Amino acid sequence: MLNAILSLAMIAAFLLLFGAWRRWRRDGISQQMWLMVAAALVIFANIAIWVVPDEKGNSLVTGEVK
Repeated sequence: MLNAILSLAMIAAFLLLFGAWRRWRRDGISQQMWLMVAAALVIFANIAIWVVPDEKGNSLVTGEVK
C-alpha cells in the first residue's frame, strides 16, 4: 500500500511541475507557477525522506531495523 501511495505522490509531483511549465509558457512567470514548483519540491523531499536509507541502511519504507 505504501508503494502505491509513494507512486501516486511522484506522479502528482511531476504533474505539478508539468502544470507549472504550462502556466509559465502561457502566462509567463506568476505566483501560482512558483507555488506549484514549491509544492512539487516538498513532495519530492517527503518521498526522499521515506525512501533514501540512512548510514545504517534503514529506511522508513522497509521498516527494517538492523
